[in-house]
Amino acid sequence: MAYPTEHYGLCSNGALRVVLFLVATFLIGYIVRPQLYSKENSSSQDALTCPCDCDCPEEYALSLPLGFDNSSYADCGSQDPDMHEEMKKDIVALLSEEITLQRRVTDESVEHTRALVMDAKTTSLHYRKEAEKCNAQTVTCEEARERAQAELVEESKLSELWEKRARELGWEDSRRRVY
Repeated sequence: MAYPTEHYGLCSNGALRVVLFLVATFLIGYIVRPQLYSKENSSSQDALTCPCDCDCPEEYALSLPLGFDNSSYADCGSQDPDMHEEMKKDIVALLSEEITLQRRVTDESVEHTRALVMDAKTTSLHYRKEAEKCNAQTVTCEEARERAQAELVEESKLSELWEKRARELGWEDSRRRVY
């Protein structure tokens, strides 16, 4: 045995079973309680859940998605003219309407994406032009630096030549004296 029994503590099999039993009990109570409450207070529950005064069986509402089988909801929404018109539509009309709406949303999304792409292209072009300007200015500055460096080398060579000639003629540099 890897661990002695005193290490199990609250994690023993019995405690785990009790916790699972309590969780299952609370879950079942949570699921069943609204159904019991709706049978006791049906008038207040109908006012909260359904805007129409209809007699819709709950078994259809739980098993089928809304709009899948319109024949099961024949009396729902009969007082509301818009709802009555929607309920008269067959599944093909509803699906074609859904496809039309999805196509419209897709078209709007594609149009928005195209506008964003065009904006990104113009921004990219702007930054590319700015980068080209910076590169041209950098090249110009680099060429000027190289010319200045070459002139400095020539000037220092010329200075050394004049200094050499001056020393030959007896000139002494007062800055180079060692004290």
